[in-house]
Amino acid sequence: MTSTPVSRPDEVRRYNRSSLLRLLHVGGPVTRATLATELGLNRSTIKTLVDGLAEAGVVEERVPRPGRGAGRPSLLVLPQPQAAVVLAVDVQVEHVAIALVGLGGLILGRNSWNLHGRTGEPGEVITHVLESTAWLAADLGLKPVACGISVPGVVRRSDGQVHEAPNLRWSEVALGARMSAGLGVPVVVGNDAELGALAEHLRGAARGASDAVFVSADIGVGGGVIAQGSSLRGSGGYVGEIGHMVVNPHGRACYCGNVGCWETEVGEAALRRALALPQDSPRGAIVVELRELGQDAAASLARLGEFAEWLTLGLVNVVNLLGPELVVLGDLFTALPPALLDRVGEEVRTRSMVSRAVGGVRIEKSSLGADVKLLGAAEAAFEGVLDSV
Repeated sequence: MTSTPVSRPDEVRRYNRSSLLRLLHVGGPVTRATLATELGLNRSTIKTLVDGLAEAGVVEERVPRPGRGAGRPSLLVLPQPQAAVVLAVDVQVEHVAIALVGLGGLILGRNSWNLHGRTGEPGEVITHVLESTAWLAADLGLKPVACGISVPGVVRRSDGQVHEAPNLRWSEVALGARMSAGLGVPVVVGNDAELGALAEHLRGAARGASDAVFVSADIGVGGGVIAQGSSLRGSGGYVGEIGHMVVNPHGRACYCGNVGCWETEVGEAALRRALALPQDSPRGAIVVELRELGQDAAASLARLGEFAEWLTLGLVNVVNLLGPELVVLGDLFTALPPALLDRVGEEVRTRSMVSRAVGGVRIEKSSLGADVKLLGAAEAAFEGVLDSV
């Protein structure tokens, strides 16, 4: 006869401690009473947990700012940012950014640089990241305990192997292993859109949404999926290559070997064509042109009508396939004129069978701006840290 295993008291305490820290890390300062309600624990257990964390310097309690309410205010429990610090790295095609991020999601310091020519090669990028991190950590007097890296490519999440990042011209790069060896801490590497989705889910426009898709447009188009409150990663960690849905069989050749992929119709090069800009125009010129168009709804719909149709077609496919309650648009899509996005949103809600069935899917711009993937990389690193703080 076998008995049902019962968790040991020390395992229960560790679980409760990490649950409390996750709540504070993502939700910010709250009272002990709120912690008890959110976690379903009694007040004496919360007191023991908070007192232990405060003694270890992980949290502090503070009297809130004076308000209009009468009576003695309840103390707020706050995470201490420097109690656990991670390194976040966002590798883009033309740019690299790093940041030291503290408990609670606070960016404590950052650095960035542009990539030119050979400086985009894996060895050059890794060396520069390690050197820049050492300088930043020394300047702030901090030491990261883990690292998260965002890369625009196909990444094996188990070991951080970058199978392919075509726009970086990377292939089979052992990024996770090489960075871990250089930093001496655990490293998590993720696809940039997947980490963007994670950031939006925890801290941005998709906060509170259990099913959401993050769609970003850079040189290519990528997608990250939140399903039932968790990141959807697929077999081996490979998921979200929605930019390579074939939407136009008679379209342009894509570097992946197919013809008419979605990103060939709505990526950066497609936007330049739609705006009649030279194909060597910098990204800033695209953004400026889109902002000017945004001041004239009729003009924006006229000039970007075909682009809007391809964007709509891809989003209808995404919604029908994944059934999200929310689609968050990031990167260059955030610069699209409001009138165009309104038109696309209405078309998606009308033409998607899933959207009609659920009463309409929401389509919103990212609320985290240029930091979305950097914050997502930090959250990926924190996933393993909060259990051991």
